[in-house]
Parts: sequence; C-alpha cells; structure tokens
Amino acid sequence: MTEKISLKGITWNHSRGYTPMVATAQRFSELHPEVEIKWEKRSLQEFADFSIQQLAERFDLLVIDHPWAGFAAKTKSILPLDAFLPEAYLEDQRLNSVGQSYESYHYGGHQWALPIDAATPVASSRPDLLLEKGIDLPRTFEELLALAAKGLVAFAGIPIDVLMNFYTFCCSLGEDPCQQEDRLISEATGIQALQLFRELAAHIHPENFNRNPIQVYEAMTLSDDIAYCPFAYGYSNYSRRGYARRLLHFHDMVSLDGKNNLRSTLGGTGLAVSASSAHQEMAVRYAAYVASPGCQQTVFFDNGGQPGHLAAWKDSGVNGKCEQYFSRTLPALQRAFLRPRYHGHLYFQDHAGDILRQYLMEGGREKEVLATLNKLYVESRKLQLS
Repeated sequence: MTEKISLKGITWNHSRGYTPMVATAQRFSELHPEVEIKWEKRSLQEFADFSIQQLAERFDLLVIDHPWAGFAAKTKSILPLDAFLPEAYLEDQRLNSVGQSYESYHYGGHQWALPIDAATPVASSRPDLLLEKGIDLPRTFEELLALAAKGLVAFAGIPIDVLMNFYTFCCSLGEDPCQQEDRLISEATGIQALQLFRELAAHIHPENFNRNPIQVYEAMTLSDDIAYCPFAYGYSNYSRRGYARRLLHFHDMVSLDGKNNLRSTLGGTGLAVSASSAHQEMAVRYAAYVASPGCQQTVFFDNGGQPGHLAAWKDSGVNGKCEQYFSRTLPALQRAFLRPRYHGHLYFQDHAGDILRQYLMEGGREKEVLATLNKLYVESRKLQLS
C-alpha cells in the first residue's frame, strides 16, 4: 500500500491567491492519489509582513512576495529550487518570465521560488461611467489631474502602496531608487516625485488612504463614484464577468512627459518549498506543476489565478475571458522596476510608507521628508551586514 503524503500550504486571502491553489492542489491529487495538499490563507497585510522563516516551520508550501528573497538566502528557510528542478524547466521559466518576475526570486545565485503570479500597478477604469460622463481615458499626467479634480479618481493609499508608487514617480522621472547605499534617491528627483505625488493626492478622497488595491477595486465596482484609478496592483478578477457588480477595464498608465508611460514597481507572488518539509521532492513536484505553462493557462487561471508564465499572458483564450487584461497591461509588466531584495530592505519597506503617507495627507517640507527616508534607508542597508 502506497504511503499517504500530506502537504500543507499557506497563501493569501483573495480569490486570486487562494482558489487557484485549492484547485491546483485538487487536480494534482487526482494525478497523484497518494498526495493530499491542504491550503490555508492569511490576510494581504500578513502576506507582506509575516516572516517566512516562521511560516516555513509550519508549512511545506509557501506563496511568498519577492522582497523576501534576500531573507530566504540568508536564513535558508526555504529550498533553492535550482538544486531540485531540471535546467530545461528553469530555462523555460526564465525565458517566459513576465517582466522580471522570474529574476525577482533569484538571489545569491539560487532560485528561491517559482513565479506563479505576475503583477504591477496598472491603470483601471469603469468604462460605463466614463461613457456616461463623456470622458476619455486620460493619457497624460495633466489629463489625470483634471479628471481627479472632478472627484472621479482613486488610488491605494495605505503605506506599502504609497511607497511603491513613490518608486514609480522616481523611476518615471528617469532615476531608479535604492541604487546607492548612502541615499535612497537624488534630492532633485526625490523632491520632484514628492511634489507630483502630492499634487495628485490633494484631489483624492481621504478614505483612499485606508485602502489597499483590493479595497480600491471593491469601491470602484460596488459604488458609482470612482471612474478611474491611475495605478494600483492589477487584479484580473475584476475584469471577469460575474465577479463583481460592475466590470473594470485595465490599461497601461499615463505619461509624465508625453512620450513614455509611467514605470511602476513589480509585484506578484512566487511558490516556495520549506526546507523543513518532510516531503521536499513531492512539494517541489507540485510547485513545478503549478508554474508550468499548461497549468497556468488552464486550471490556475480558470480558478481565479493571475498567471506568472508568459504563455498565459499571450493566450487569446485567457485574454478573451477578462477583457484583454493581460495583453493590455503586459507592456507595464515588461518595464516594471524590480525593487531591492537585500536582507534589511523589508525594514525600510515596513516604515517608509508611513512617512510618505503622512506627507501626502498633510503636506510638509520635501527636503525633510527625504532626509527622514534617507536615514531609514541607510539603517536598512546596515542590517544586511548584520
């Protein structure tokens, strides 16, 4: 009699994060009757904050955020998948990465997770509201400000999203943040980014500073007050018929200079295997199944997932089921900024957003805001050496 193998996984609490993992686990168990996989879920905030080292002690499979890659390399709490998977499989993953999704989990010479989900902030709209009001999609930052002045614009304003969007303004002004160890960004670029962000934020309802992307999309679809969001991590679920009260369309973002669209900050999730798992090889086998193009284009997507494999993003059948979400937003993914993953950046990420959010809500001196951010950033760089 074949020994029963039980695996436990932890993911995040949303239709995009939980239901595809349950569905892929069910199908994998049908293909491998000796294997049972149970998935648990945690909140979006816990997903960003909770240490993967602690989770790896309790679960075999972990859906993780790529900024944890440096921490994983330092603690060895999850497995280097390149030690288990064939080179040909990993090469396919690399060649079919959506933007830098595959690279985002590569750190210290090893691959710590497979990119099963790809995302970056993109624009979204209520096409019915825009049509009703006779308003075109904004193409420039000036047109965005004009639409925001009408009270029709929202963005995710909780601290982590504010920080990611500050990175977006910096990148779009021609300078990537966090490239030097002694400063976050140059003073000239930092001040301009803060001022542009504050100019837009002045037109945003205060409620939005308590919303993550999911809550923005729920507000856009449950009421008829918000017609456009210029940047929030995309969720293809809201462009699928029947998922929400109203359908959202997703788009590339506006341009600052009239030539180039905004460059946002890469997100998405990866599937990792705990180093403490008693069934490492089977857990890796399941991870490889979930990340495979065949699964990504079918079982994973059909059950609410937002694939991380390029074949799914280019699949006409997939795009036909979600108002061309993937083909419309792929350019934004392909140019997205890969944020730092060094051990210590999570400390900066956990605190910098509060400083920026307060500035956006209350104003302040840009030089002082940057000085505070720089001090925090330098402290985080020192942590990578500890």
